[in-house]
Amino acid sequence: MELKDRVAVVTGGASGIGRALAGRVAAAGARGVVVADLDGAGAEAVAGAIGSRALGLRCDVSSAAEVDALIDRAEDGFGPVDVFFANAGIGSGSGLDAPDDIWDASWAVNVRAHVYAARRLVPGWLERGEGYFVATASAAGLLSQIGDAPYSVTKAGAVSFAEWLSLTFGDRGVRVSCLCPMGVNTAMLNAGLEMKDSHGVGARVVAAAGRILEPEDVADEVVAALRDERFLVLPHAEVGEFLRRKGDDPERWLAGMRRLQAQVMGTGPPA
Repeated sequence: MELKDRVAVVTGGASGIGRALAGRVAAAGARGVVVADLDGAGAEAVAGAIGSRALGLRCDVSSAAEVDALIDRAEDGFGPVDVFFANAGIGSGSGLDAPDDIWDASWAVNVRAHVYAARRLVPGWLERGEGYFVATASAAGLLSQIGDAPYSVTKAGAVSFAEWLSLTFGDRGVRVSCLCPMGVNTAMLNAGLEMKDSHGVGARVVAAAGRILEPEDVADEVVAALRDERFLVLPHAEVGEFLRRKGDDPERWLAGMRRLQAQVMGTGPPA
């Protein structure tokens, strides 16, 4: 799908990958870009930098009612939504110590928010014969995430839901892409790197595993994937190789992940 003259909604758009996506979509000629975030002022600032073709809104994507209201505002302002970037996400750096409210929030933002948006948009897309859903998951959704159980499990859920959408509606005009980067220079990663206790293990593992990309590099890759209508978007090409290794020999892959965890935590021998 080409983005020229399209209407797009980007959640989690006040910063990081979301902000970069909003700017890149606008630069590609979108007719309207709705920037949504729990940080309403941040969303408005991003939209203001884009100009009259953009609208910034506060939205708590964990609420079905607020997601519905977001799409209503987008349609009122620019017309039917062509592309929805389900980009908002949260991490906790928690393991078995994660309380129920962290699990609940992770499911709500990382998975159910995608369901809410698709539930609202897909019927209209089927009637029109086209529409595009872009899910921001993570390499953690394909490979697991050392140090963060809620994030790992819910991002795997996001990947699975994107796959389900594609296999269920892909032959009826609904296109789906699933973004699965590793380390990206975002507030979430940097906050984790500042933690010196076990809650920062996941971020330190990500930083040790490969390159840290800028959000703009990721956004460029997403737009290229939309043009090609490619499902799996891997800004870090090595993730594809890691995924193949995991599929070929799960036992060896798990053993390697345990060694990596031990090295980062300083409880194992050096690499």
